[in-house]
Amino acid sequence: MVEIMRLDASASNFRKALDARLAWDSEVDETIHQTVRSILADVRKRGDAAVVEYTNRFDRLAVADMSALEIPLAQLKAARAKVDAVQCQALEQATERLYAYHEHQKVASWSYTEADGTLLGQQVTALDRVGLYVPGGKAVYPSSVLMNAIPAKVAGVAELIMVVPTPDGIVNEMVLAAADIAGVDRVFTMGGAQAIAALAYGTETIPQVDKIVGPGNIYVATAKGMVFGAVGIDMIAGPSEILVISDGGTHPDWIAMDLFSQAEHDEDAQSILLSPDAAHLDAVQASIERLLPTMERADIIRRSLAARAAFIKVTDLDQAAEISNIVAPEHLELSVEAPEALAKKIRHAGAIFMGRYTAEAVGDYCAGPNHVLPTARTARFSSPLGVYDFQKRSSLIMCSAEGASTLGKTASVLARGEGLTAHARSAEYRIKDD
Repeated sequence: MVEIMRLDASASNFRKALDARLAWDSEVDETIHQTVRSILADVRKRGDAAVVEYTNRFDRLAVADMSALEIPLAQLKAARAKVDAVQCQALEQATERLYAYHEHQKVASWSYTEADGTLLGQQVTALDRVGLYVPGGKAVYPSSVLMNAIPAKVAGVAELIMVVPTPDGIVNEMVLAAADIAGVDRVFTMGGAQAIAALAYGTETIPQVDKIVGPGNIYVATAKGMVFGAVGIDMIAGPSEILVISDGGTHPDWIAMDLFSQAEHDEDAQSILLSPDAAHLDAVQASIERLLPTMERADIIRRSLAARAAFIKVTDLDQAAEISNIVAPEHLELSVEAPEALAKKIRHAGAIFMGRYTAEAVGDYCAGPNHVLPTARTARFSSPLGVYDFQKRSSLIMCSAEGASTLGKTASVLARGEGLTAHARSAEYRIKDD
């Protein structure tokens, strides 16, 4: 039996109990900090040689130089032709949907001219070069290739460099096929902190990128945090999360499997179910007990549910929405009769899956929106990965002679108020004599 924490939203200690269940220790062991810091410094100093050494050590390889770590684009095309036809078609269909969705996110440059001839506006440009980290080893994620590469391509990024570890030299053909389908420009078989360092600082072979995106293990996440500033990063992701609001009308087996879909990621993943129907919570619990033995990753699911899951009895769907906004989940399923109405009450969520027929899993792979989402309550202030993450905005200001005189007077007053005389005089030079 899986012991899942039960909470009652009407209890006096509910918020304290909820906060305790949501708590996740993101602190990294100091030993990991020291290891990553050392690798970053070494790669920054010795470049290719350091990358090759670390890759040979950690991935159990025996390559002589960086040329052995770069996969020719022809090999990507060969992998695409080699993978199962049904899998390749699924990747291509997902790609089409991702392109269609992300095209709507593109932002164009704009400007307007004031009455005196002064022009103001914003110029939007894409990043020049982006690094894409794709996990390898225990699990492979061709979907991660698509989700990170496609918004960058839609944004107009000129060059996309992908790194993927290949422990023991094992290359996943589906990942390479996804790279070809997404239009990745260069691929290197390396991972870990050394790959992040190479992308962030550049080496003799790998050019420095402007931003690094994509998930990785604790060493990768720590390295991304440390190189931020030298380059941009997408986010530091925590464990996967799902929160389901059910009115009791959805088949309990469906809800149980939706909760499993995140719990199977790892033991720290969090699955939460809210419902005003206590009998429905019991029915989902029964489904979990019956279905869990059929799951390939049953042990991971069981540990995740026992450690971090919660079933919460709420008074009504309005209260469920309030609690959901506190949790700010990565994935939110509204498994209710009127999901669109309930969605209007949601302020904080990475992605909202509306209705009984919308499984979170379709968002992970092929619905169209991005599956790179804010976790650990960061949906309160951040958004899914998108085209906007690969575009920059520059302000445009062009004063007419009249505008320079008008604005100069205001700027002069404010600059002198701050004691910045050069600022004031710079503006004053352009003020017309009355």
